[in-house]
Amino acid sequence: MAAMAPQMPGGAPGMGPMMVLNSKTQRKTGREAQLGNISAARAVADIIRTTLGPRSMLKMLLDPMGGIVITNDGNCILREVDVSHPTAKSMIELSRAQDEEVGDGTTSVIILAGEVLITAEPFIRANLHPTVIVQGYNRALQEALRICERQALVVDVKDKDRMMKLVQSCIGTKFSSRWNDKMVEMALQAVLTVARLSSYASENSSHKTEVDIKRYAKVEKIPGGEISDSCVLRGVMFNKDVTHSKMRRRIEQPRILLLDCPLEYKKGESQTNVEITNDEDWNTMLRMEEEYVENMCMEIIAFKPDIVVTEKGVSDLAQHFFAKANITAFRRLRKTDNNRMARATGATVVSRTDEIQESDIGTKCGLFEMRKIGEEDFAFFEECEDPKACTIMLRGGSKDVLNEIERNLQDAMQVVRNVVYEPKLLPGGGATEMAVAMGLRRSGLRVEGVQQGPFVAAGEAMEVIPRTLAQNCGVSVIRTVTQLRAKHAAALDEAQQNGDCTSLAPCNWGINGTTGELVDMEELGVWEPYSVKVQTIKTAIESACMILRIDEIVSGSKKK
Repeated sequence: MAAMAPQMPGGAPGMGPMMVLNSKTQRKTGREAQLGNISAARAVADIIRTTLGPRSMLKMLLDPMGGIVITNDGNCILREVDVSHPTAKSMIELSRAQDEEVGDGTTSVIILAGEVLITAEPFIRANLHPTVIVQGYNRALQEALRICERQALVVDVKDKDRMMKLVQSCIGTKFSSRWNDKMVEMALQAVLTVARLSSYASENSSHKTEVDIKRYAKVEKIPGGEISDSCVLRGVMFNKDVTHSKMRRRIEQPRILLLDCPLEYKKGESQTNVEITNDEDWNTMLRMEEEYVENMCMEIIAFKPDIVVTEKGVSDLAQHFFAKANITAFRRLRKTDNNRMARATGATVVSRTDEIQESDIGTKCGLFEMRKIGEEDFAFFEECEDPKACTIMLRGGSKDVLNEIERNLQDAMQVVRNVVYEPKLLPGGGATEMAVAMGLRRSGLRVEGVQQGPFVAAGEAMEVIPRTLAQNCGVSVIRTVTQLRAKHAAALDEAQQNGDCTSLAPCNWGINGTTGELVDMEELGVWEPYSVKVQTIKTAIESACMILRIDEIVSGSKKK
């Protein structure tokens, strides 16, 4: 009898195994992929865990060009870190999304997402299907948002003390906390200056006000001086000198004209050759050029402006006419600066000199002055009445210090902006997270079936924020977190004894990030914007759900 051909796995008798994927491809499947993802998320969360809270450490990063970045801003750190693991990359995207959406809470979102994934690990090891875990987490998310809604406190944007405390809690965790009062005041002033009623908001839209920090609150960083010299101008400034030395360098109540056309002879679009046979024709041509420029200048001078600012060039001849008419001129201004000038001084940017009207002239500026700071000349347009744009002037010892302070100020301004949009606050210092954790633990008793485990675990993951705060203070973590848990549990018990769970007074106990003691956040005055907190919880849980549903990682895809 003929011997049977040995049966090879995955192929016909006698054939080798079937190769579908390229042999160089590496694949991780099933539980191996999920556990790998969780450990990657844990690694990313561990990088920035120490940068949470007022007692946070700084990270020093070297970029490939040899420059250094010193910061404790979660988004900034992760942007500079070079990561190869795909899941870690998607975690880093979280902090970027958080930064763009609400501007603060970039560190919390990563720590929370990492912790939610870590709490899922025992369920995966116990062979619970990822979709069941995800369903449990999603139910927990809905419940968490309800608890946040209950904890929220509505605030009036005009209430300066409350707003000061709010921005304080944002900046208090940053490098610039030594100049806290100064920074807080600047952030508040800048945002409330730029805020205006939105022209295109519909009746039922949530954003009735429009706050465009990026475009209308410009930060000018000038090395030198003290950080305490920084200020928000009631108006704008830019780094330009007057075009002619004879022009005035200080004008009170100036009339300002903004242009975006060149004040020089128009050159042909394509190359043009002119043949001149008569020598008078040459003089005629020169005279025509001069007359063209002169006409433009006369059209401008007719409106008696004191200052003319254009985005394009100003020829020598035009400068001469302006100097004669006692008009100060600036040339080659950035478009963004010109738009800010228009908002601050009430002028309109004009495209052609023959279309100027009296209404285009800006008269809201109180004082124009040229000042020399260090080696540079700066034009200041100050004391504007009701300006809707401003310049924030930052001074400081070195470029690194200025960059870090600018990042901190951006965060603070975003926080104020969020409250202007949605005037609700939540208690900081881990109080909201602990309230959510206790609420989920209680609600978890009512959840049936397999989802109960993940539902309660999501609540436990929330405790990572108060725990990390206590850790960074150097106090006994277990004792502090247990005491905090007991406080919140007692508040819930009291509400249940009264038989009224909906209108219970929110428990605002949290951790004082500086000393590590338990305090009532109402007394300490640490508040955070509702939108930042809610966004953090949503982003963290949703991204954790997405990462848990990955069951295969194939690397070594085609070369492009």
